[in-house]
Amino acid sequence: MISIPDSEYKERIKKVQERMVKDDIDLLVVYSSECESANVRYLADFWPTFDFAGVLVPREGEAALLTGGPESLEFARKFSRIKWIMTHPGFVETSAPDWLTKHETRNFSTIIPEVCGGLKIRKVGIAGANIFPHVLYVDLQQAIGEAKIVNADHVMFDVRKIKSYMEIKLLEEAYSITEEAMKAAVDYAEVGKTEQQITAEALATMYKLGAEGTSYSIWVASGPNTALSLYRPTNRAINENELVQLTFGAKYQGYCGNMCRGMVFGELPESVRRLVDIAIESEEKVIEMVAPGVKGIEVYKMFSKILAKYGLEEGALYGPAHGTGLQECEGPWLDAKSDWPLQPNMVFNIDIWLSDGKSGIRYEDGIVITDRGVKELTSWRRELIRK
Repeated sequence: MISIPDSEYKERIKKVQERMVKDDIDLLVVYSSECESANVRYLADFWPTFDFAGVLVPREGEAALLTGGPESLEFARKFSRIKWIMTHPGFVETSAPDWLTKHETRNFSTIIPEVCGGLKIRKVGIAGANIFPHVLYVDLQQAIGEAKIVNADHVMFDVRKIKSYMEIKLLEEAYSITEEAMKAAVDYAEVGKTEQQITAEALATMYKLGAEGTSYSIWVASGPNTALSLYRPTNRAINENELVQLTFGAKYQGYCGNMCRGMVFGELPESVRRLVDIAIESEEKVIEMVAPGVKGIEVYKMFSKILAKYGLEEGALYGPAHGTGLQECEGPWLDAKSDWPLQPNMVFNIDIWLSDGKSGIRYEDGIVITDRGVKELTSWRRELIRK
């Protein structure tokens, strides 16, 4: 089985520390929850359940993993690649019991000096800043005194955006499982089956093929429900002559696959078929254009011209692609601000979402930027799937 070695996790810590030196950050506090687990998992291969998790990375020396109660401590000891583990009461679940088992918990005032040794703390960065809870922020402030606290999400973003050989292998597996789940769902789908039933077929296939879960809450949307860019499947039955949106992503050892297709039993109304055709055209032209050295903003401009040609400037929510990895949707984005060149070993989802207000369609596939161009991670039936 493919598995990232411990040595690569140690190299990740070193890369983060090098980026901290560049920004003159003395201590990085990395925070994650169960649904936003990517940063801690990147450094420790640990993702919390019920409780929360963090990693303290000093500018020099060894990193430490933080989590909550005694259950999480034992959980972390089993899975974490970082073996220096401590518990902090602020990392406990929101409805915690009075533990019968005794365990030591410590606040930042005692944890930080131990992790940082004699290093003088002048600037502390927080990665995961927009989900970092107030109770931990207050405790952190009290522990570091006059030191400055800054948003340091960019530190993790910069380190994570270029994937290693092993990361790409895991992503290839995640996308392969996702594609097989798409095939199974299409084979299973028929008029009268519900959105939930078709989604369940895809989910069962993912687990059978070795997925640890899904990249996000996967879904099937049908008819008027396709107008929503985000959705949860319901018990609505599929009808003839209406658009069915299939949105699936398998997670394999933390790495996220994704694939989106449109399907119909019969024929679509002309306006909906036009929307699907434009989405497919857009995705294919984006894939043709992306290559090492091409600036992201140029891809975005090309996509914008397609939208303008068809009068759909207001029909899209964002640029045509985003990074992917331990999060299905992570930076960088190809948008009006992406004035930088694409580089080998960047991994993207080409993500085309279009809507006319009544119907919506998303076509999405994964790609890896290579030295010579692009490797497609999913490509099966990039068309309107007819049944």
